[in-house]
Amino acid sequence: MTIKVGDKLPAGTLNEFIEVEGNGCSIGPNTFKVEDLVKGKKIAIFGLPGAFTPTCSAKHVPSYLENYDALKAKGVDEIWCISVNDAFVMGAWGREQKTAGKVRMMADGSAAFSTALGLTLDLTARGMGVRSDRYSMLVEDGVVKQLNREAPGKFEVSDGATMLKQA
Repeated sequence: MTIKVGDKLPAGTLNEFIEVEGNGCSIGPNTFKVEDLVKGKKIAIFGLPGAFTPTCSAKHVPSYLENYDALKAKGVDEIWCISVNDAFVMGAWGREQKTAGKVRMMADGSAAFSTALGLTLDLTARGMGVRSDRYSMLVEDGVVKQLNREAPGKFEVSDGATMLKQA
């Protein structure tokens, strides 16, 4: 079943590579419970098939970096990028994309959270396994307020500018 507007996010965990020790987080991969992270917050989340992939690197992540200040001005507390990669890869990709302090690069290494959302893409035939679908959602206090799921192979509705109009 696919998550929809009005649904509460499922329980689950995501991993984030922390560069600087602080706030109870150690340097390296740290595991976070989604339900704890979303409490009382307005979060723009975007999911994509893979770190370092062409559209994701050239368009998807940059679109949220370009709209960061405007999204914050509209009350968005955090922006998350979720991909089915491990925390080390997401951390390296975040460094390459210069996301520090703007976009949290959240790893869903085994696709468990993406599967719970019902937002997966099976790329096994292409040697990539089960991946996150390309989507964006606006979540307030754990409840989905907007959901934009891309058609296969498309990048038209999950970008930062679309999210800005919906925030």
